Amino acid sequence: MAAGARSSLRIWIDLANSPHPLFFAPVSRRLEAAGHEVAITVRDNAQTVELASTYWPSSLVIGTESPAGRAAKAATLGRRARELARWARNRRPDVALSHNSYAQIVAARTLGIPVVTAADFEHQPANHLAFRLATRILVPEALRNTRIARQGALGRKTTFYPGLKEELYVGDFELDHEILSRLGIRRSAEEAIVVTRTPPSRAIYHRFHNPVFLETLRALDGDPNAVLVVLTRHREQRAAIEALKLRRCVMPEHAVDARSLMHEADLVVGAGGTMTREAALLGVPTVSLFAGAQPAVDRWLEQHGMLRRIRNPEEVLPVQRRPTDPKSTEELTDRGSKLIDVVIEAVETTGRRGLDGNRGSPSHAPER
Repeated sequence: MAAGARSSLRIWIDLANSPHPLFFAPVSRRLEAAGHEVAITVRDNAQTVELASTYWPSSLVIGTESPAGRAAKAATLGRRARELARWARNRRPDVALSHNSYAQIVAARTLGIPVVTAADFEHQPANHLAFRLATRILVPEALRNTRIARQGALGRKTTFYPGLKEELYVGDFELDHEILSRLGIRRSAEEAIVVTRTPPSRAIYHRFHNPVFLETLRALDGDPNAVLVVLTRHREQRAAIEALKLRRCVMPEHAVDARSLMHEADLVVGAGGTMTREAALLGVPTVSLFAGAQPAVDRWLEQHGMLRRIRNPEEVLPVQRRPTDPKSTEELTDRGSKLIDVVIEAVETTGRRGLDGNRGSPSHAPER
């Protein structure tokens, strides 16, 4: 590094989906502890803003949910990319960091800002955009022999880390033993808590209807010992589940401490997405109803006996109390710390290389 150059970095983290605040909370703390400046932007999508506000009250909301249809999604992404670029041109970050936030990646590269992105789903069509534009890519080891190289995740800029991204943060919480009572649930000794998460129905990679999820809710509702907690993503999903008139079903209206909730659960039923893997890593019995091509990370969990994929609603019955306690937060946090190291190294190396390179883009104008 040249004499007199800054040792600290201005790091821009963009949160585009509900799991991102949880993922980047411990990363952000570590970066700030190392003396770096962290700025947060957030997309108003599902529970992202609500969750982000608990960690970064001053984060800036830019952009909205993606509408249905590829053309509309592309237009929304382009609009958000332009809005993010206007913001970043004034803030002049040294490096952009996200978990495949496509709008941020486009905005950053337009301004000459180096990009570090993480990803963990090889069937995401937009990987072709993100991976080709990214400066550095972080993916789980489970994706090593998948199609990601053809999508642009080439060896020279791709880091494969052991385990899954959810391991980085799944233990980063204080267990709320009152989470069930906060939701108005008082279960008897015979009852089993079943936590379910709706499909990512608006995601670009989820372009199909998944009737098995609603059928599974009906099947679970027929079990006299099951108490359902359904965590929805979108308004239309809530309306569809309300129309089922289930016997005993709680649907929180706002974001909840999902990790504490799953820690209390006897079974977690996911229809694709991060929460399914979080539950499996917590050590809670977990099944997946994902209807698309199976992700390599889910296959990894199945191979390690932590996840079961089902196609018939009857496969979840009968619901029983879990046989063992979940893993301790201490054990989970120790594992997560090692993965945070991987992210920090990628961000610092990429950001400092950009400073040393002195690209002269608007976002890297000389300090005044």
